[in-house]
Amino acid sequence: MKTFAALRETYPVFRFHAYDLTLAEKTVEITYHFEIAGLAAFAPHWSFPRGTAAVTADDPTLRRLAFSLGMVELVSYWKLCCCPRVEILAGALDDAQCAWWKRLYFHGLGEFFYRNGITPDADSFMELVSCGEPIAGASVPTPKNGCLVPIGGGKDSAVTLELLRGQKATNFCFIINPRGATLETVKAAGYDAAHTLAVHRTLDKTMLELNRAGYLNGHTPFSAIVAFSSVLTAYLHGLRYVVLSNESSANESTVAGSTVNHQYSKSFAFERDFHEYEEKYIDSGVLYFSLLRPMSEYKIAGLFAEMPHYHRIFRSCNVGSKEDIWCGHCPKCLFVFLILSPFLPHAAVCDIFGRDMLADEEMQPIFDQLIGIASEKPFECVGSRGEVNTAAVQTVQHMEAAGEKLPYLLQYYKTTPLFAQYSKAPHAYENDYDEENLLPPAFAALVRATY
Repeated sequence: MKTFAALRETYPVFRFHAYDLTLAEKTVEITYHFEIAGLAAFAPHWSFPRGTAAVTADDPTLRRLAFSLGMVELVSYWKLCCCPRVEILAGALDDAQCAWWKRLYFHGLGEFFYRNGITPDADSFMELVSCGEPIAGASVPTPKNGCLVPIGGGKDSAVTLELLRGQKATNFCFIINPRGATLETVKAAGYDAAHTLAVHRTLDKTMLELNRAGYLNGHTPFSAIVAFSSVLTAYLHGLRYVVLSNESSANESTVAGSTVNHQYSKSFAFERDFHEYEEKYIDSGVLYFSLLRPMSEYKIAGLFAEMPHYHRIFRSCNVGSKEDIWCGHCPKCLFVFLILSPFLPHAAVCDIFGRDMLADEEMQPIFDQLIGIASEKPFECVGSRGEVNTAAVQTVQHMEAAGEKLPYLLQYYKTTPLFAQYSKAPHAYENDYDEENLLPPAFAALVRATY
């Protein structure tokens, strides 16, 4: 692995040169042009379904959206060397915009910095320099209706689709690089190909080669990619809302006592920031919000447990994503296993995952991370420590009441102080409604109806 300081000294400049935007018969094609001066050039590509909205390649709103997507896409390439100077030639940014993007990069790369042993300063880690011309022209108001629902293939987006079932005629599902679980989720919810908008993102192979060669690598704020690409898609198709499935639990830090959050771009802080930025600098007329923001992971799991038609097809495992399987050994698998366990029979949860992870002694270090014995949560999209402990306590109680033998991890859990603590601690995860959200009233009513 090459060092942070050496790479910054050797490669001090990153450039966002330009983007090519082409409207084909059925697609909108965008290619970005990035460069680490003295090392490599990159040309990642996006392909969007064109839609029916009367949009041209010169449409200023579309170009602002394309430019903004490039601004979040570039961080995947910048992080190879963490160049101290970033020159933006493809467009123009004012001082407030530069500050906004630096805040996204700094917090969205918190895990990347932490796991690479980098302690950056929020001001000096990057100098963002606007060198291009502004995108001229005002947005043209157009009638918009319907929802675009990003689908990841997990339980959360399935719950969103079910809550929006009454609006299905005007809804569309949004998928980046479709795979088995995402397509099966859409099918199970009753959406056909005409109401599924698949977008294709192609990474530049040179970046992947440099990763293998030892240049810096790690987590980037993917949900910010989802934000800009979904709003761009909604704009092309004349849709009013982008309806996310990020819950209140995403706000909790991954490392206790720090601001490092694997899920930063799923947090309400980012959702609010994105909404304000989009409204001020893009003004597409598309409202981006998370329908599940008022809810905890625990609440969502309880709702999902009552949707058995998804149980065989949903997938949340990143390790097994390429094969569309639950690996059954990673933190994400164990978390989902635990959070479903209060609501389903133990045998049913084992059947979903193909094994009893709670019986696996080798999973104890991951279990310790999830419940908070370890100071770090796993660097995965998992619920809060309080929710996991509550789920573990209730699973113990349910299994003992049914006369079932506790598997190893739950036997171990009973020996920890956390079991006694959370056995006595009242919780209201089923009933808590987080008021920090951006839900329009009609959507808030759908969520409140589940309480």
